[in-house]
Amino acid sequence: MAELMRFYQSFQPEHYQVFLDINRAQKQFSGRTTITGTAKEALVLIHQNGLVIETVTAAGKSMPFTVDNDANALKVEVGQPGEVTLVIAYTAALTDSMMGIYPSYYQVDGVQKELIGTQFETNFARQAFPCIDEPEAKATFDLAVKFDEHEGETILSNMPEKEVIDGVHHFETTVRMSTYLVAFAFGELQGVQTKTESGVQVGVFATKAHQANELDFALDIAKRSIEFFEDFYQTPYPLPHSWQLALPDFSAGAMENWGLVTYREAYLLLDPDNTALDTKHRVATVIAHELAHQWFGDLVTMQWWDDLWLNESFANMMEYVAIDALQPDWHIWESFQTSEVAAALQRDATDGVQSVHVQVNNPAEIDALFDGAIVYAKGARMLVMVRALIGDDALRAGLKAYFAAHQFGNATGADLWAALGKAANLDVGAIMHSWLEQPGYPVVTAKVVDGQLTLNQQQFFIGEGQEVGRQWQIPLKSNYAAAPLLMTDRELVLGDYAQLRADNGQPFRLNVGNESHFIVHYDQTLLDDILNSSADMAPIGQLQLLQDLCLLAEGRQISYADVVPVLAPFAKSDSNVVADALYTVAGNLKKFVTPGEESEQHLRRFFDQLSKAQVARLGWLVQPTDSNDDQLMRPTVLSAALYAKNQAAIDVAHTLFQANQEKLVTLPAAIRVLVLMNEVQNFGNAALYDQLLAAYRQTSDASYKNDLTAALTRTTDPELIATLIGKFEDASTIKPQDLRAWFRGLLANDKSQQATWDWIRNDWQWLEETVGGDMEFTTYITSIAAIFKTPERLAEFKAFFEPKLNTPGLTREITMDIKVIESRVALIEDQKAAVNETIAKHM
Repeated sequence: MAELMRFYQSFQPEHYQVFLDINRAQKQFSGRTTITGTAKEALVLIHQNGLVIETVTAAGKSMPFTVDNDANALKVEVGQPGEVTLVIAYTAALTDSMMGIYPSYYQVDGVQKELIGTQFETNFARQAFPCIDEPEAKATFDLAVKFDEHEGETILSNMPEKEVIDGVHHFETTVRMSTYLVAFAFGELQGVQTKTESGVQVGVFATKAHQANELDFALDIAKRSIEFFEDFYQTPYPLPHSWQLALPDFSAGAMENWGLVTYREAYLLLDPDNTALDTKHRVATVIAHELAHQWFGDLVTMQWWDDLWLNESFANMMEYVAIDALQPDWHIWESFQTSEVAAALQRDATDGVQSVHVQVNNPAEIDALFDGAIVYAKGARMLVMVRALIGDDALRAGLKAYFAAHQFGNATGADLWAALGKAANLDVGAIMHSWLEQPGYPVVTAKVVDGQLTLNQQQFFIGEGQEVGRQWQIPLKSNYAAAPLLMTDRELVLGDYAQLRADNGQPFRLNVGNESHFIVHYDQTLLDDILNSSADMAPIGQLQLLQDLCLLAEGRQISYADVVPVLAPFAKSDSNVVADALYTVAGNLKKFVTPGEESEQHLRRFFDQLSKAQVARLGWLVQPTDSNDDQLMRPTVLSAALYAKNQAAIDVAHTLFQANQEKLVTLPAAIRVLVLMNEVQNFGNAALYDQLLAAYRQTSDASYKNDLTAALTRTTDPELIATLIGKFEDASTIKPQDLRAWFRGLLANDKSQQATWDWIRNDWQWLEETVGGDMEFTTYITSIAAIFKTPERLAEFKAFFEPKLNTPGLTREITMDIKVIESRVALIEDQKAAVNETIAKHM
């Protein structure tokens, strides 16, 4: 149902009193919500979803009402516009959908327990209490919660608890905020707390299934992040506390509820004695991302979901700004390059992709906006461009003015550009319009034409794309002064190349630092000049070169066969980001080989040649002399050696497994997954399978669970594959939040792909009922499209998903993913012979 009218137009709330009485044993709750606000019309619309409305009163009198479940609407006849206080009594059920109010399940010493939590973004507050469930409808909230409480339980919410009367927990009145940020949770919790320099109480909470020291890392990062943001934004944190809570069942990665941020356990808790460095990076950036939201998203909120990027893009950039300041030794912007940049460039090259700013009216389509590669990654990259253009002084001044003007209210993208533009004395909005409103990005072709260095911009596509003449204002970031700051025309002539090259004394390059959202296609003259001195380039420059060549090959502007000879010199680099880019390109070559055939053997030998020197240098175990790069690179090169079937690597991994067979969780976290995968692939049997699956069920260590998933899905035994797929719908073994990783792992396994593909086609309805409506539901389709590569699989994909094209929230994903598979199939058909011939020459 298209939400043609915003409910806020009919009723504008000012204050809510929400009372909830929750019975876990019966999985039911009753509620009484009192809403004070202004009726703009005689008939007001209030959101509800799944609530059984019993009575609606105003001033002690019953009010006529009807319920329209299709529209998620409670329609109340208030008689005339004006101030009104409505009291609504209702009941509802707790569900296992991980939306609204829901239970999380976990075990302590083999005993099943549950923790009640909430998830109200995007529009699930209406499942908990009647409200105007739109970002613009900000109000204050008095929350009171009663539950079937027993001794030793804790309840948390956005604000501090005020008092407990007759078993009812009353919380202090909130500041003005949107409904989707309201949150509470209760159960048997442990926590650690500290205070920021400005007096904000900071806490980290989790179930007692975890060791107490698993909370310490998050507490340190949360405290320092809030202190950093208060300084950077020059705006105080506006609440008395900031609680961080790990929920055992959680569909998203984390959620920025104001004052009570909720997380998957994997993104908040970690073992301080055995955690890989990249896991620490991930947990720290997630925490910083959510705390960035406490200002950007919570204090100032987008007016409507079309400006979701205002929340997410900015928080995604600021997580890196914050962690770079807090942990400069981590070089966290390198992680931005290998994760966010790579994801944005790949996704944004498919025709039909959404723009960062995109119109949306149908509530079912709102969750589909949460495209991590676009609204998060591309949007963040767009803001990195802004930061590079205006500098931090103007950025901070502009943000301070933006928060002051819109605090406790709402804003649009235009409001942000206006504030930043005024601070920088630059028309930021005009520059960024082309990036915000247009999908895709340009490839800038740099070539020497009749002796003149010439640049040309055109939209870049992977696969078929409709050229419609889009242009961008591109921050060129060249190392030659002859190139302007911005490229606003389709073509530029920079001057005589021979003279420019002589004057500059170095190869011509664009997008130095890889901060702007475009790729570069150098002609052979320019590319050869760069390659001849590539060893002298900064690691980010080397990564960028490999990344752009890979994308150009994916887009069939060059051949993968021409990329293969370029790779070997980069294997000598001790930089993790160069290794990441190198093995990303090398990994893309796997689609051209056929399992079991000679072409696969040639590629394995090529991987062995690329990795053997670094494997010899780094070994399997952490050394006291390891740099950060060494720690991050070790799993990458060892993984390459195992793919290469390097017998020495296989033997070392097996020896490590045998030495730690009774305490696998204590294997060094950075290599644990490789040891486990190697054992399953090369020494697997039913006893090992039983051991690892039992460990998966028993452990509360999210990192170890991820490793066990990756290992178990490598099995080649048909009986074990069938057993694993049989666990997909067994929530006591595989939680719905974790199912996608199991599904993707088995789908990527040649031996289990057919059975896994059959499962999702046969049980699609179960999947839709279990995780449908979740903002990550469409990523099941994305995962399939990332793997399929044959004409047969393409035909099957289309046959299954094309009938679902009109399903709200799935249309764009299905349309794009058909193109993704089509382009891969065409690329393989076109280049397979040449690529395999070239690999054979260079192995």
